[in-house]
Amino acid sequence: MDGTRPSPQVRELIRQCAKIVVNARPEWLEELDHAVLKANPSIASDPELAAAVGRTNRSNLYFWGTANVRDPGAPVPPNTGAEPLGVARDLVRRGLDSLSLDAYRVGEGVAWRRLMEIAFALSSDPAELHEALDVCSRSISAFINATLAGIAAQIELERDELTRGTHAERRETVALLLDGAPVPRQRAESRLGYRLGGSHTAAVIWTDNPDTDLAQLDSAADAFGRAGRARPLIVTASTATRWVWTPGPVDVSVLRPAGNVRVAVGSIGDDVDGFRRSHFDALTTQHMMARLHSPQQVAEFTDVEMVSLLTTNADRAAVFVKRVLGDFESASPELHSAVRMFVREQCNVSRAAGKLFTHRNTLLRRLARADELLPRPLADNSIEVGVALDVLHWRG
Repeated sequence: MDGTRPSPQVRELIRQCAKIVVNARPEWLEELDHAVLKANPSIASDPELAAAVGRTNRSNLYFWGTANVRDPGAPVPPNTGAEPLGVARDLVRRGLDSLSLDAYRVGEGVAWRRLMEIAFALSSDPAELHEALDVCSRSISAFINATLAGIAAQIELERDELTRGTHAERRETVALLLDGAPVPRQRAESRLGYRLGGSHTAAVIWTDNPDTDLAQLDSAADAFGRAGRARPLIVTASTATRWVWTPGPVDVSVLRPAGNVRVAVGSIGDDVDGFRRSHFDALTTQHMMARLHSPQQVAEFTDVEMVSLLTTNADRAAVFVKRVLGDFESASPELHSAVRMFVREQCNVSRAAGKLFTHRNTLLRRLARADELLPRPLADNSIEVGVALDVLHWRG
């Protein structure tokens, strides 16, 4: 920016454009998030990071937009607030800080194309549009450069805190174990304060809601350890994610995470290989919950493994559900639960009725109603119907 003030007409055009940016349509924001995440698969594969990047996109749009509503065409100071700084810290913790630049540049390109569309919708004067777009182009570029520089400077000041000390030592040791590095067991156990022999159950505990009290994550991690009746190993993977391991099995039915905290539980496994596999199973479960926008707060890998495989392609999964369930897809939750339990109990009416705490005749009536809505009789297609209902159960 060279300090030259735009003409009054151009200032007003920029102000009107900025007002629309501040109140961006949901589909515009989705387009921005999709482009940034598509260009950064390492971020997209992490539900918490993906949600945080989305919040940062909105923060940057709002920051630049409100500045130009107040003073159109004036230099915009860097946005070094909580959202962008928090994402940068988490990228450093994961060793992904080089991706920050790519994410901002992709977002800049998408936002610039949308701003041009807005400007051309508001004015048809070539000279006015030329001046306004020239000012905005330089303004956005300067804003992004200043924001990245400000974040980089702040992160450099905090890098020692982020990458050294007891927590970072545990995080580094866990990363080596997960990568299959030949870390001596005695040394790893000493650094972690956790025995690697025997069996393990891992969990990923996280939140994608920025208003969540992060102390609730630590409470959930402690509760996971109590459910396993042993002292857990807890690693702070990022600001809003905890990786947890506890020896032996875990009674998942007693877990009651508070607020927006979510828990993905891996399968039980033995020794170092089990430590590693259980964690990756928990990550698979977490990614499935995020991909399907699942309303469930707690999920076990053993319950969702088939659904996870089936929903890798969400569009194909939706087609499968529609084909198998037909009109039954939109039936009541009571009907869905009745049929799902009936299939799980090997189509035994008495056992299913007992699990549902309902009368046998009530269950029979619900099964008859389901047959009226299903494209094929339940007796001829119970396996596919059960799988489709599992997808519905986990899908938001």
